[in-house]
Amino acid sequence: MEENQKEDDIEIKKEEAKKKITGLLGGFKEFMSVLLDIKTGTDKDGTVQAIKDTISMQGHTAWILVFSILIASIGLNANSAAVVIGAMLISPLMGPILGVGLSIGTHDMETLRRSMVNLGVMVSLSLITSFLFFSIPWFQEATPEILARIRPDVRDVFIALAGGLALIIAISRPSAQTNTVAGVAIATALMPPLCAAGYGLALFNWKYFFGAMFLFTINTIFIALATFVIVKFLNFPMVKYINSAKRKRVAQFASLLAFIILAGSIWQFYGLFKEKQFKSRAKKYVNELKQKGINIIDEDEKNYDYASNEINLVLYGKNLSGEDLEKWKAKLAEYGLEGTSLNMKQGADNTDLRAEVKSLSDLYVQNQKIITSRDDDIKNKEDQIRLLENELSRFYDNQVPFEEVSKEAKINYDEIEEMSYYNQVKTDFNTIDSLAVFSVKWKDKIAKKTRNSQEQKLKSWLKVRLKLDTLMVVRE
Repeated sequence: MEENQKEDDIEIKKEEAKKKITGLLGGFKEFMSVLLDIKTGTDKDGTVQAIKDTISMQGHTAWILVFSILIASIGLNANSAAVVIGAMLISPLMGPILGVGLSIGTHDMETLRRSMVNLGVMVSLSLITSFLFFSIPWFQEATPEILARIRPDVRDVFIALAGGLALIIAISRPSAQTNTVAGVAIATALMPPLCAAGYGLALFNWKYFFGAMFLFTINTIFIALATFVIVKFLNFPMVKYINSAKRKRVAQFASLLAFIILAGSIWQFYGLFKEKQFKSRAKKYVNELKQKGINIIDEDEKNYDYASNEINLVLYGKNLSGEDLEKWKAKLAEYGLEGTSLNMKQGADNTDLRAEVKSLSDLYVQNQKIITSRDDDIKNKEDQIRLLENELSRFYDNQVPFEEVSKEAKINYDEIEEMSYYNQVKTDFNTIDSLAVFSVKWKDKIAKKTRNSQEQKLKSWLKVRLKLDTLMVVRE
């Protein structure tokens, strides 16, 4: 009986534990459903009307588009990301693209026709504006901002898809999330590729043109696809047609168009993914070449040609033997590059030339050391010269212009017969001082009183003339 009671207690505890776990999972599931719910509060009629209102590209909308494209083109030419972002904020490019996704999702052929027409107008206006701007010779420099928009990447697909999802969800709320709409306009970057395509047209560079248009097409398709997915998920009402046959044809056409867009999007994504994968593997392969001491000139992603499945490298330094070349070609399979052609261009073996260059480099370094040493010696001598010049300048500043003073004194005091000058140096064994002493010999016929008076005036005049506080006048 006791054993049966224990088994019953264990079963009861198991049931209680199961109920707790079920309750926790149910609570978590309910929390997540509330957290991620986007169906509640959807303003379907308002969303449809808001998108339809932004489809048209005429009047003020067309002018806003032209000016925003012009601003973006200037930003690309000036290599200013801030100017490009400002242009994207004011551009009305999203309307027709959202209209395409909405119309396919709701089987609205009239809106689809309007969206496609206005999308064509939008692209045409953008290309014409950017083409005219970049046709000016001063603005034809290929800046990094332009070059960044002529080659799509697999990451652009994710940006366009995530941006399109965020945009249609933000618009479908009762009060549109303005910050989200502005952020998506910047993130998806529809405008810069159109400007770069206009740049390619202006220079007749078809590689730039088609590369930029491909990037724009990717962004457009995936934003429209995201709109279509959310419209279907939120169960937007289908447009009803009185004629049942027409309704059926419209539904079939919309489904076919949605399938084509979806299939094209998947194909584009797959192609970009495979190209990214090829380049990543090629880069790892080339890094191993470099680690093994093989020198490569002008290494760049353009050397990895995905379209022709080739890796083209230019080597310098010691040439590889035929056996080494075959060994490296065989290693391609280890990096998942089966079937890839490895083209290595080598010049003549320049081992001796490189040794000579190294010798010249060492000689150059030695000469630079000698020049630097000489420069230091010259600098030290220049410092010594400046010091001596300063000392000499101070010496001359303390000298009395005796010749001039003596001539002036003879003019002022015609009773002077002779005059001499010297510096008297004396000390009290604590300090040393110098005193200017003028020795004067007067004519014998001059009276004593007159001589004393003249002597005092001479002393006063010498102090003022020589700007000395103290001096001595003595008789010979």
